[in-house]
Amino acid sequence: MIYVITICFFCGLSGLYSQTSDIARIEYTFIPQHNSDNSINRFRGFINYPIPLKWGDGYLVPGFEYRNVDLDLESPVPFETENLRKFQTFRMSMGYTYKPSERWRLGFRVGVEIVSNFEQRTARASDLRFTGGGFIIRDRSADSLRKEDRLIIGLQYSTNAGRPFPIPILNYYRKFHPNWSYTVGVPKMNLKHFISRKSAVQSFISIDGFFSNIQNDLPIPNPNGVAQIADNISMTTVMGGLGYEYFFTDHILFYFYGAYTGFNEIRLRDDNRNTLYRINEENTFYLRSGIKLKI
Repeated sequence: MIYVITICFFCGLSGLYSQTSDIARIEYTFIPQHNSDNSINRFRGFINYPIPLKWGDGYLVPGFEYRNVDLDLESPVPFETENLRKFQTFRMSMGYTYKPSERWRLGFRVGVEIVSNFEQRTARASDLRFTGGGFIIRDRSADSLRKEDRLIIGLQYSTNAGRPFPIPILNYYRKFHPNWSYTVGVPKMNLKHFISRKSAVQSFISIDGFFSNIQNDLPIPNPNGVAQIADNISMTTVMGGLGYEYFFTDHILFYFYGAYTGFNEIRLRDDNRNTLYRINEENTFYLRSGIKLKI
């Protein structure tokens, strides 16, 4: 059943940062902004629930996710920041997966999300986004091979990305030793070592970020003194670091990741995705911790 969630919850750039095989997760992220008084705090929680179907080897996978991003903007900027301090995401999705053969599994997922700063206290049509994707998995973990591996190929589309075409997805996992494994792909690559049955460490390179609509838009002055209108805000972070996991049980674990960014950008953009203002571009530390419920 580990394939069930994996193929249904790849998300792409504004949402491509969430590839997971978890049933549920609660986590907190803190990103201090270097050489400024700004910082980012994010709370995230989600649940996925695989439902076996009575025919074939299929599952329906409904899911719900909530995110709360707090931007603590204390450094001076040439515009009002009162409505740029809190952004929320409500995401619902439905996936379907089945096995056409012993080694192969197919999956499809559609989703809808509301992403906004909620200045009007209610959602508006401009806060609404749609996602969809299809995936193929070749998994040989159950074979008689001593070395387990899994390949995922797919396409993911999100209206958040601002592109009229889907994004290709490629992910490869291999366990090449009883205590060692690696993953190559997007949004995360890692090399993991199991210290014991209950704990593991890893080195990783990963992508994180968020996207949100700004309900009332925001005037941004340019060097010529003419105001341009910011329609949305986004953050993209590429980082490398170390992680630790501790298993309370076979399915519940605590994790902590510490990293330093190689690319870190918060942008205000117009409705054509043109960048109007970069709030921060300096690299910084990245800290994330939480509890997972895995299959």
